Amino acid sequence: MRDRRTGPFLPLSIYEGLKGKNMQYSVDVILLTYKPQKQVLELIKALEGQTLPIQKIIIMNTEERYFEELFYGTCFLERYKNLEVHHLSAKEFDHGRTRAKAVQYSKADIFVCMTQDAVPEDCLLIQRLVEALTQKDDIAAAYARQLPLPDCREIEKYTRSFNYPDHSSLKSIADIDRLGIKTFFCSNVCAAYNREIYESLGGFVKKAIFNEDMIYAGHAVQAGYRIAYAAKALVRHSHNYTCMQQFHRNFDLGVSQADHPEVFDIVSSESEGMKLVLDTAKHLSKIKKKRLIPYLFVSSGCKFAGYQLGKHYKSLSNGMVRRCSSNKAYWD
Repeated sequence: MRDRRTGPFLPLSIYEGLKGKNMQYSVDVILLTYKPQKQVLELIKALEGQTLPIQKIIIMNTEERYFEELFYGTCFLERYKNLEVHHLSAKEFDHGRTRAKAVQYSKADIFVCMTQDAVPEDCLLIQRLVEALTQKDDIAAAYARQLPLPDCREIEKYTRSFNYPDHSSLKSIADIDRLGIKTFFCSNVCAAYNREIYESLGGFVKKAIFNEDMIYAGHAVQAGYRIAYAAKALVRHSHNYTCMQQFHRNFDLGVSQADHPEVFDIVSSESEGMKLVLDTAKHLSKIKKKRLIPYLFVSSGCKFAGYQLGKHYKSLSNGMVRRCSSNKAYWD
């Protein structure tokens, strides 16, 4: 049997064993929200039902009026006493600074960053992340496997399997020749961090249009730490972006890489992107969906164009930069 809120039912003895295995570590969850929908309520319920108890859920919400629209007239916030809500305006939001501020509200040994559209697959998510993070003393972060949502389109579904395989791994600076840019791959859609290592590295960059997770991972790897991929820690998360949304998103990706050459000049992203396109085309042929290949090439072209413009944003006019970016407020 399966509970949609907390995942598989567990015998009490097993539940208590899992619960106690990592009790020596305190864990907080940092959740970013913007115009939250009912899915956020289910996410909070799922977090409260985890086998490894969460000390505090710190919600960093952008634009209070949207938050109040969801929670007004309910007793949801009063029901869970470990919720802590902080509001900020859209102009105040920054992918790096907002998360860094949230960490300051936490006193836990481990904090988990999540986004509002990540859905825990079961009640073992936090447990598995903590297990992956604490298996060695030199692991700076551990990120979860992202599974596609039921409405996910085929191309994006394959992208999920490409970026999030079914086997766990540990990545260090010794893997750069083998893994390239994926050595630094980490995702704050759902990732756990060792607080002590985080503090020693200076935390997330305070200004980031995008990619604060990979920038942090890059700095950590270069400092001699490792990044864990926890394939058994599962969340549902996917998007069906349009071609133009892909363009804007990849423009911001290019900007983030241009602003942090200390991380991204070491390895190239282009070769990994080309491999994804070719592997996806082969996959579509194999499952007899060749009709999707033209769209694959068009959407990939939009991604590449956005990425290249983003990498060279300093040579563009301010107006052009704002039109290309998906994060207009960043440029104010």
